[in-house]
Amino acid sequence: MFLTLGRTIKGGWINFLRNGYLSVAAVSVMLLCLFTISSLFLIVLTADNVLQGMQGNVNVSVYFKASVPEEAILKAKKDLENYREIKTVEYVTKDQALEIFKKNSASKPVILQSLEEIGENPLLSYLVIQANNSNQYDMVGEYLKNASFKDDISWVNYRDNKDRIDRLNSTVSEVRKIGLGIAGLFSIISLLIISNTVRITIYTHRKEVEVMRLVGASNTYIRLPFIFEGIIYGLVASVISMLLLYVTLRLSEQFILRLIPSINILSLYFSNFFIIFGTQILVGAFLGTLSSWFAIRKYLKI
Repeated sequence: MFLTLGRTIKGGWINFLRNGYLSVAAVSVMLLCLFTISSLFLIVLTADNVLQGMQGNVNVSVYFKASVPEEAILKAKKDLENYREIKTVEYVTKDQALEIFKKNSASKPVILQSLEEIGENPLLSYLVIQANNSNQYDMVGEYLKNASFKDDISWVNYRDNKDRIDRLNSTVSEVRKIGLGIAGLFSIISLLIISNTVRITIYTHRKEVEVMRLVGASNTYIRLPFIFEGIIYGLVASVISMLLLYVTLRLSEQFILRLIPSINILSLYFSNFFIIFGTQILVGAFLGTLSSWFAIRKYLKI
């Protein structure tokens, strides 16, 4: 069994080498397909990391009227903490709000001077609410509209951050669709080219196939070299794709860091290396096997 397997693998490798430019063309198209899939994976992974960072900063700020006593605000805080969609609730007093405002406006002396001229704290106490998931902020907003303390609320602020996350989610979804469409197109082209390459190999070796039939070689023994030929196309394309992906990321690392300082794209590549490489090998081997199977079924009549 192992002797047969070794001979058929060797036969597939010899076919791959003999096909020359046809092998180069087949590997190149499959390379584009695998490179597109890997790039799509890294883009989505990067976007997910950015989303997680943004979601950590998203919150709902509920500002209470100046006339509302602290006891009422603390009661509202307790009610909100019992709502299952809410992760944390932080109470910020008027004095704390003023300190935060002064810290954020340290580089703007005109604003600080205006505060001094007013003579009193014009800011409101508020609660900072963070949901368990960014998709739950709409439910939190609806809860606030019908809460028992709704008449004590001056205004609620969270829409800006949510809109940014929604736009990023929409962009990621579009990137997935476009990337999958391109990968699908290259997959079809790969199937056609590899199938034709194997067909030509079958035609070139037609006399050898006839001889093998005459000496009693099994159908499996005759077919396996062509199957392994297709798998070799996928494996070679996978290795080259990983190298090309690394070179591309290395060259674009500084540009990506300027765009997204919080993301180290090479770290993502290495931390997910085996997932990316394994997926490429599986997809490449599958496409190669499928292409060879189509060619054998159509052109190798056994």
